[in-house]
Amino acid sequence: MSDIRVLVVEDEPIAAAAHAAYIGRLEGFTLAGTAPDGQSALRLITDFAAAGTPVDLVLLDMNLPDLHGLDIARRMRAAGLFADIIAITAVRELNIVRSAVATGVVQYLIKPFTFATFADKLTSYRLFREQLASPAAGHSGPGASQSEVDQAFASLRAPSELPLPKGLSASTLESVQDFMKLQSGAVSASEVMDVLGMSRVTARRYLEYLADAGTVTRAARYGAPGRPENEYRWRQN
Repeated sequence: MSDIRVLVVEDEPIAAAAHAAYIGRLEGFTLAGTAPDGQSALRLITDFAAAGTPVDLVLLDMNLPDLHGLDIARRMRAAGLFADIIAITAVRELNIVRSAVATGVVQYLIKPFTFATFADKLTSYRLFREQLASPAAGHSGPGASQSEVDQAFASLRAPSELPLPKGLSASTLESVQDFMKLQSGAVSASEVMDVLGMSRVTARRYLEYLADAGTVTRAARYGAPGRPENEYRWRQN
């Protein structure tokens, strides 16, 4: 898979330079350019598409001198420019961004953020693209299966972005995550139960939550007596 071409749209020069430098530190990404305002961004995206080197991803500040980020996204779609968008926004606009999926906003970064947060979001996005481009080995259908599509979209979400179901605690979730990170292979809910001292049902609930969030992979384990159970493996980005 070729590098993901990224356009940084940011009116603050220091922030724009920082985001461009962040892109340069990430494997699988290439900086296509930077734009200080919405009109410049639309012009660059159009020019790149016409040149046969389209932008794949736009890091889009929502508050620009000339246009709001969602206006830019709508104009992109109206012009047939279908680059994905990661919105860079303030907390007060988060609800707007969450309701803007139709305009191509696939993720959001809340200011201020660290390189670690930036890298996590973009790595999740890269995984999402890779999963949709390369269905799991062994799938014989003409395209991706339902589970493969579900898993791809789950990779865009971090566990912190999914509300904890009733009965799950953040501290126990962290313990399960820490345990899973240390495992070299797949484990079952029974194995998590034995190590962490919780019931099998509880262990399975935490593992299923992490699987839905895209943090661990989930597959059926066969060969043991009784009905098959799922096994879980920490996802290496």
